[in-house]
Amino acid sequence: MNRPLALIIDDEPDIRELLEITLGRMKIDTLAVPDLTSARQQLQASTKFNLCFTDLRLPDGNGLELVEEICRDIPNLPVAVITAYGSMEVAIQALKTGAFDFITKPINLETLRQLTKTALKLSGMSQNANATNVQIPANNQLLGVSPAIQSIKNLVQKLARNQAPVHITGESGTGKELVARLIHLQGPRCDYPFIAINCGAIPSELVESEFFGHKKGSFTGAVADKHGLFQAAEGGTLFLDEVADLPLQMQVKLLRAIQEKSVRPVGSQQEVPVNVRIISATHKNLLQLVEDGKFRQDLYYRIHVIGLEIPPLRQRAEDIPLLAEYLLDKFAQQNKVSTPMLANEAYAALCGYAFPGNVRELANILERAIALSEAGIIHAIDLKLPCFEDKDNMLEIQQISIPAIEQTLSLDASLEQVEKQLITQALKTTRWNRTAAAKLLGISFRALRYRLQKHGLDTE
Repeated sequence: MNRPLALIIDDEPDIRELLEITLGRMKIDTLAVPDLTSARQQLQASTKFNLCFTDLRLPDGNGLELVEEICRDIPNLPVAVITAYGSMEVAIQALKTGAFDFITKPINLETLRQLTKTALKLSGMSQNANATNVQIPANNQLLGVSPAIQSIKNLVQKLARNQAPVHITGESGTGKELVARLIHLQGPRCDYPFIAINCGAIPSELVESEFFGHKKGSFTGAVADKHGLFQAAEGGTLFLDEVADLPLQMQVKLLRAIQEKSVRPVGSQQEVPVNVRIISATHKNLLQLVEDGKFRQDLYYRIHVIGLEIPPLRQRAEDIPLLAEYLLDKFAQQNKVSTPMLANEAYAALCGYAFPGNVRELANILERAIALSEAGIIHAIDLKLPCFEDKDNMLEIQQISIPAIEQTLSLDASLEQVEKQLITQALKTTRWNRTAAAKLLGISFRALRYRLQKHGLDTE
């Protein structure tokens, strides 16, 4: 079986030798060159590399140029950058450019070995014909057919391929943790732990111990050594939910842990290397908190290397039917009952509701509706939606009336008048949600858009 092959680009002979020896002991063949010109020659040859290490400051150019070229021309080749101590801004730029990961000088050999193992696993996944068909458990599916969800699915696949910190934003209940878990499951760390923690749920006096662990006797109640969350997630992903709620003092220590890839347990004099990927999330405006002095700017730029925004459910109403069917099946199985059906007016009511609580609120509504429904059918009244609770609104949803026709109009003009009034009434019923209105009228969204333009109702 062929051994993996790594390309090393660095103008310092000592660094090249260190990497060659370390990788050689890992049964990895190496080819080391001192500059960009030699590296390009090797990459253009027929040789197939499994991993690439490149310094950023080279005699004949900047290593970032090579990173860009590799990501463009050889996207399946993981490339890690070697940076000088304190050059974190440059390392972040490399990650944004597409680098798999970075390692700082002086090189920590354990960190180097862990990085190499992860990169080789990713390289193996890329060469596997079934790499794109990762089997994701049913309860970790990102459901939806809307363009917004399709875009997120594509971005998740790209983000799973590198180790850049990702910051996920979105309203509460949109599925930020689900997206983080999908990035983990589709990447080379999928066989290792995914540890999620709500930063706002930890008492301030215990935050450091929870994150970094502690030694026995380091404080009252520390009766034994304890690993922290970083060590619990070793090799995998640490998901920091509501990261904006971290105390300022802890933000400083978190920044150091991320940059140095090591933690110091409370009461210990030694740092412990850790190999985790950081994904964070919050429903708050983190940049505004930075401007207000409530969140450190340096930590913001460190965790926000790549941003990913999850749209609220009201902006992707076309996903509601699919989500509703999945949730109904799920709750029916949990309660050991037959899956109920949603009546047409119930679908229309769901599609026309704004959902301030997003997918989480949809789940709560449907779970309650299952308990209230009869004869295996969920009607709009069973949903108990705030905007559809009065009788008049319910009747308006259940049946759109045909408006009266002026006697003086021709047949064509009369039909157009009816069509325009029906569309207007459907839009009012669904609170001007076009997707819901199209469903209520029994036409496609594209057909509705055409008719809106025809009747001068398209105000956008």
